Amino acid sequence: MTTQPLRFIRRGQTVTLHNVPPDRTLLQVLREDLGATGTKEGCGEGDCGACTVVLAEPENGTLRFRAINSCIRLAHSIDGMALWTVEDIAQADGSLHPAQEAMVQCHGSQCGFCTPGFVMSLFGMYQNSTCQGQAISRTGAQEALSGNLCRCTGYRPILDAAQAMEHLPAVRIDEAALLQHLEQLALIVPAPEADFAYKSPRTLAELTAARAAHPQAQIVAGCTDVGLWVTKMHKHFDSVLDVTQVDELRQTIHQADGLQIGAAVTLHDAYTALVASRPQLHSFASRFAGLPVRNSGTLGGNVANGSPIGDSMPLLIALGASVVLASQRGERELLLENLYTGYRTNVMAADEVLAWIKVPHAGAEFMRIYKISKRFDDDISAICLALSLTVVDGIVTTASIGVGGVAATPVRAVQTQAALVGQPWTLATAHAAAAALRAEFQPISDMRASAAYRSEVMGNLLQRFWLESQGQTQINLATFDVEACA
Repeated sequence: MTTQPLRFIRRGQTVTLHNVPPDRTLLQVLREDLGATGTKEGCGEGDCGACTVVLAEPENGTLRFRAINSCIRLAHSIDGMALWTVEDIAQADGSLHPAQEAMVQCHGSQCGFCTPGFVMSLFGMYQNSTCQGQAISRTGAQEALSGNLCRCTGYRPILDAAQAMEHLPAVRIDEAALLQHLEQLALIVPAPEADFAYKSPRTLAELTAARAAHPQAQIVAGCTDVGLWVTKMHKHFDSVLDVTQVDELRQTIHQADGLQIGAAVTLHDAYTALVASRPQLHSFASRFAGLPVRNSGTLGGNVANGSPIGDSMPLLIALGASVVLASQRGERELLLENLYTGYRTNVMAADEVLAWIKVPHAGAEFMRIYKISKRFDDDISAICLALSLTVVDGIVTTASIGVGGVAATPVRAVQTQAALVGQPWTLATAHAAAAALRAEFQPISDMRASAAYRSEVMGNLLQRFWLESQGQTQINLATFDVEACA
């Protein structure tokens, strides 16, 4: 099969690359094809951040900048976008960009290997903050830099640089000219008869037709997991079907009964929409992964992937979410927990795609979600527990509990819910429910936690949930101020 030419804008010019294999990563293209070796390869899995670059594309008449991991991003996925690497942001006269100059002034670099990643995360932060006219807070900087873990100088100098760069002489991108350039680039469309190895449909009808015609194609929706199959498992894909450019699936729609989140909405944007009505989810959303992963990964990809330790699913199960599957035959809707049949297997037919996730509006329930991992930022959960309770006149009237990390799939704690509903919301009930939760699942031991630890922690988290429902604070790491404790 042939591949469509890859076109993107870099340094104000259109870059056109031919014969790029469908499973070639952006990092490989940058370092090996374009000689842009300022972008580094570290972990190869989206953890360390050394490979960070920045993309921009039009959104509501302006430019949206996103720092992403180039090591796990397929090159063809940036077709039609603008790209910056660390080599691209200094001025023509050699003067440094404020993101670079601030790193120098604040002594934010030591060995230098990971510095390009920091700089590009700072550059993305700088562009979005200056476009929106917002100051960069220390907390915001800390969250934005959570995807850059390799810090030989420590955290403080880089956080200092994040706040210092906005006070340096401003450097502006000519957004109007770049938007016009991107619009012109978007007019270049492939011939209608072309059948490329990398397929990136623009409408849902095109997507379902492509899925029906090519059921063997590897679907990608951000590639933050499939990318690891390429970099770590050395898999090759002859045909790729990318859902991220489907217009209908890039939207979050507020409906009378809840949110309808398109499968191609990024994790960052999906969680922003959820946090708007449920502010208590903010800490969990920022811990889901580093920002570059959340800028590429999609909610639909996380759900369809079906990993037993995928963090979105326990939350969505507790929220009573459903999914809509689409094909040329029509659409069908089912509860999210009924999507899965086993370890990374689901009920989707060969011609179906996951199109939307539907989340009911927030009500009067008391809701918390807990993520237990070895590292606070940017880590995989050993346990993820989401709990939602409605209490009326001291009696539990509804209970909804989603759990990850304890079974072959994300699951609903049906027995524990039954132990809660109809009972008075007391410490004794919480203890009984904790015992039921520990007994309901038989988790395994692995590198992240032992089975005994997982079972014990599940019950402990339910007891923490009780304490928080009674108004207790300072019992959760998320409530501690890092600066105040430093």
